[in-house]
Amino acid sequence: MLRGRIILACWGEHMSNHSDAGIAALPDAEKKAVQEQLERLLSNPHFSQSRRFPSFLRFVIGQTLIGRPELLKERTLGIEIFGRDADYDTASDPIVRVTATEIRKRIAQYYQEPGHETELRLSLPSGSYVPQFHWPQAPKQNESTEMAAVDTLPPPVLVEPWEAPIAEVPVRRWLRRPATAIVLVAFLALLCGGAAFLWHSAQPAPFDFFWGPVVNTKEPVLFCVADQTYPVIALRDAADPSRKTLLKDDLTAIVIDDLIPVARVAALLQSNGKKFSLKGEGVTDLMDLRGGPTVFIGAFDNAWTLRLTDSLRYHFANDPAMTEFRIVDSTNAAHPGWVINRLQQMSTNNYRDFAIVARFTDNTTGKLAVVAAGVGRGGTMVAGEYLTDSANLAQLQRAAARSGNKKNMEFVLSTHVIDGEPGTPNVEASYFW
Repeated sequence: MLRGRIILACWGEHMSNHSDAGIAALPDAEKKAVQEQLERLLSNPHFSQSRRFPSFLRFVIGQTLIGRPELLKERTLGIEIFGRDADYDTASDPIVRVTATEIRKRIAQYYQEPGHETELRLSLPSGSYVPQFHWPQAPKQNESTEMAAVDTLPPPVLVEPWEAPIAEVPVRRWLRRPATAIVLVAFLALLCGGAAFLWHSAQPAPFDFFWGPVVNTKEPVLFCVADQTYPVIALRDAADPSRKTLLKDDLTAIVIDDLIPVARVAALLQSNGKKFSLKGEGVTDLMDLRGGPTVFIGAFDNAWTLRLTDSLRYHFANDPAMTEFRIVDSTNAAHPGWVINRLQQMSTNNYRDFAIVARFTDNTTGKLAVVAAGVGRGGTMVAGEYLTDSANLAQLQRAAARSGNKKNMEFVLSTHVIDGEPGTPNVEASYFW
């Protein structure tokens, strides 16, 4: 019976009595249940848009189910899953640790969503790469026994009214009446619950806190996205798609990594009935920006982002040779800033990226501006994730409350990019005005 059982694929000291063969000998029905739950998890948007996360989870769960948890070490995972050399430096290449941290976060987000409460629970304990499997609790098995015991109790002794004590004290008599006490407790619980509901209702939800000023405007939202011009376009043969020909063209294109934050924010706006449009930064003019709120995507390939953020406390900068790109703090000249070496980024595709997220009223246009812009592509992607994730926005909301709930805000984010894929966004600095 699956329900009510808990199987921990964990080999710590308190589980030392479990052998490797124990997991391997799990009933086929339980193994099948784990595999089905894994596929259910990986089909969720938290995982389906990544290549790393499914590969990682399938490997560690597969090895656990066949009773080989000893393989689930950082170096082994780096070699088997990510193709690293046998002698690779785990200190300088944290791909396994970064991936596991991100997976833990996304698993938690998955099970927090409505509808997953009764599902088999997969988890990856902190500090370990051996997964755990938890089956939902079964209903209490002794309920029928308890009911049977009640049926066998002797009948209650009835006391006639004249047998009641004549010295009954009337004070607080209502406390002696179970039905009245239950009603009172229920009333107090309802009162407290209502007060809590009213208090929470008065507090804006994280999405409303950040996006409410944008959604509640009358004008549609404009996405100003970095674009590039290409002189040629590759066309495929309909009969043989592997055959291509190059044609000269004046093609304007958008980097796909920039489309990910656009899609995230656009879905949020559409779910709130907000109209929006999209234009490349090369064809966007000041009149467009004066037409309503604008979301700026991308930094060093978007001139409007650079112009707009130049007067902010945190803004973008680079060296004259344009090999180092950074975010700097205009109030702290001694701070080196958050820097990316372009040559290192291109040669390794493993680097630490940074981004600016902001919402403020632009003095030039008088309209709201939202910025989601990274120094590199990974930074732009996590900026879009940060601004559409309820947990991140709740963190931002709490920080805004501590600052006095000022209307304008700016954050610097960081993330580890491994093999071109960004990890979790982390807040490096914030400013409210």
